[in-house]
Amino acid sequence: MSLYVARAIPSPVLAELRVTDDAGRACVPFLAAEDGGPLRCCLRHAVAGERIALVSYAPLRRWAAESGAEPGAYDEQGPVFIHAEECEGPARPSEAYPFERAGALRTVRRYDAAGSIVGGRLLELPGTPREGLDRAFEEAFADPAVALVHVRAVEYGCFQFEVRRP
Repeated sequence: MSLYVARAIPSPVLAELRVTDDAGRACVPFLAAEDGGPLRCCLRHAVAGERIALVSYAPLRRWAAESGAEPGAYDEQGPVFIHAEECEGPARPSEAYPFERAGALRTVRRYDAAGSIVGGRLLELPGTPREGLDRAFEEAFADPAVALVHVRAVEYGCFQFEVRRP
């Protein structure tokens, strides 16, 4: 089992996003036409026919509100898929990180306790994606200034998940 835990969007935040997203837009649920949308509420892929929504989410802003940090210009928001209704959240424990796929490109962004970006790297997930992500997190948290890490997909810039200092 990895030392690092992929964090889903917390339930209270999901409840808010299911009404109004972080861009101030109303949530508009729809039925998934096919399998595959990465759900950030339960950290798995959507199944065709599930009721989901695409909402705007500002993960650093949400963390800053909880921690008292001030991300300033690093506050960004972007699209994420979530279940349109409350779900059970991520299955635990898991040996895998969510949305792993060998060859996928990810950015691993590092933030300090004040909410400023203190580094990042581009990562092409290797044949054993978990090991590649573990190495990236080890590298990130070797810097004592790093408080949390965000993993994003390069193709669309979408937030994938967050990892906090263990």
